[in-house]
Amino acid sequence: MKTLLTILCLGVVMTSYAQEFEISTELRPRFEYRHGYKTLSPDNVDAATFISQRTRLNLSYKSEKLNAYIAFQNVRVWGDVATLSTSDKNGITIHEAWAQLLLNSQLSLKLGRQELNYDDHRIFGNVGWAQQARSHDAFVMTYTPNSTNRIDLGLAMNENAETLFETEYLVNDYKAFQYLWYHTKLEAVSLSFLILNNGLTYEDEDDKQNVDYNQIIGTRATFENNKFNADASLYFQTGKIADTDLSAINIAANAYYKINDQFKAGLGVEYLSGTDMNTTENTLKSFNPWFGTNHKFNGLMDYFYVSNHMNSVGLLDINANLSYVKNNLSVKLAPHLFSAAATVIDNTGNDMSNGLGTELDLVLGYKWSKDINFQAGYSQLFATDTMEALKGGNKDNSNNWAWLMITVNPSLFKTTFKN
Repeated sequence: MKTLLTILCLGVVMTSYAQEFEISTELRPRFEYRHGYKTLSPDNVDAATFISQRTRLNLSYKSEKLNAYIAFQNVRVWGDVATLSTSDKNGITIHEAWAQLLLNSQLSLKLGRQELNYDDHRIFGNVGWAQQARSHDAFVMTYTPNSTNRIDLGLAMNENAETLFETEYLVNDYKAFQYLWYHTKLEAVSLSFLILNNGLTYEDEDDKQNVDYNQIIGTRATFENNKFNADASLYFQTGKIADTDLSAINIAANAYYKINDQFKAGLGVEYLSGTDMNTTENTLKSFNPWFGTNHKFNGLMDYFYVSNHMNSVGLLDINANLSYVKNNLSVKLAPHLFSAAATVIDNTGNDMSNGLGTELDLVLGYKWSKDINFQAGYSQLFATDTMEALKGGNKDNSNNWAWLMITVNPSLFKTTFKN
């Protein structure tokens, strides 16, 4: 009898598994001074100053067969409601709410509202800089046959609401997408391949809503060793947008060299094709990085591809960076030289110089504790007549931007238990 009880107890112990539950939060107030951010400052206007804040409450659950996550979020500007207001301007939203079914050690299914982040975030990224950030209602199947290979299949289908019959989709978003992403690691080299089919709505001549699909097909490679890192990517964009043929390209390359334990230097170039302003072709040649964290690229003042510059003259960005890290302090300086990738014309129809200007970005960071980070930045733009023709405003005004941000993200409660 004692032997039988011992065997039963051992069986219970061996079949039990650990479960983890955690409650965490994030508070992120950010002060900004804007005088030429995103667009050149016109004459006789004062700079904008404000404090925005992101507040999140995160619930996380992990077990042998299931991972689940919910992130409640509020985004506000200090003072956007009165101190005695009975309601909030933006309210509480759900930034993420997903469940991941771990079918076995190689295959998982993740469904619900979720962030999608791949590679360097150029095509898919969570736009973490924006206080609201980006998340998708999607289904993602992940297959990892071994430690060096991974395949993701993602699907999304958007509607306004539950309906009895088909209705027009009125949200300013994509109608549907499907993508396939493959990543492999070969010692010092990593390779990724992406195919994205993205459906956008448009109104035809009969005011009927239709969906056109455009495709992004491309690859990205990275190389890493002790002192030298490099990456390169190539993406083609084809298909149709609003019944117009699309043919565009994005090429980027970056190289970094670690000078010593504190200093690291880098050089980079990115080309995003554009459409000539005086074109007579019925083909759109402007590359659009639809779901990327575009604030990360092409200068921090967000003149390009941050809810702007889509279907425009494209961009050639030649940039450099120098970073310093010691203990909890970090400093980074990054100049950018911008040029249009297609023909720009003035209001008389004459060709203009392709040069758009130079931007200098300086970012300081200090990690005060495990849960508290300080960051500050200053950017200055020196624009040309061509930039003024594209963006408006006055290039001769002082166009600059400064910010200070504090991120507090403690774990409030965490426990592990057996089932």
